[in-house]
Amino acid sequence: MTAPQLFTGRDLLCLRGGRLVFQDLDFQLAAGGCLTLVGPNGSGKSTLLRLMAGLLKPLRGTIAWDGVALGQDPEAHRARLHYVGHLDAVKASFTCREMLAFWAGLRGGGGVDAALAAFAIDTIADVPGRFLSAGQRRRLSLARLVAAPAPLWLLDEPTVGLDRASVALLEGAIARHRAGGGRVVLSTHIDLATPDGDILDLAAFAPLEDDEAEAEDAA
Repeated sequence: MTAPQLFTGRDLLCLRGGRLVFQDLDFQLAAGGCLTLVGPNGSGKSTLLRLMAGLLKPLRGTIAWDGVALGQDPEAHRARLHYVGHLDAVKASFTCREMLAFWAGLRGGGGVDAALAAFAIDTIADVPGRFLSAGQRRRLSLARLVAAPAPLWLLDEPTVGLDRASVALLEGAIARHRAGGGRVVLSTHIDLATPDGDILDLAAFAPLEDDEAEAEDAA
């Protein structure tokens, strides 16, 4: 029987701007899993997501997919993930449909209509980005998750700007993605329904002052 592929982090230590953010952090995520990152501002939730995306490197430790460190094949890792950060990647002159078609084209996907419907932006499909509200821009940014499928979703505060109805749409999209074997890691300050998901509290990995001094010396 084939062992399940795991997305893992082991013994992670991260230093940013001369400050030790977290240390001795481990995580593990199997197909269909969801990992919710919680913790106070500055605890490293966004930093960990960027490490998972391969945008940053830890000072110590390894992040791997099926036992292969991200640094060994960064292109393969980029191809398997969607990273949605704080900023909405929406061009002012492109309509919602054109933006989704662009994202879908990058990944060989074709689910533009399904993506528009999944986040209830089908009625504004032909509206240019410059005329969208903050909530509509956020839903458009999230809709690329459906338009151009990828097995790993990394979502940094995805509910910002969303009303309750839109949060429910996001919860539905996450549930469907997981049901198909997809994985989700997200940070949030609100209660987001992720049944049977795991929670990682980054406050538990906060460094002590002596550890910070040692890490600065090592850097």
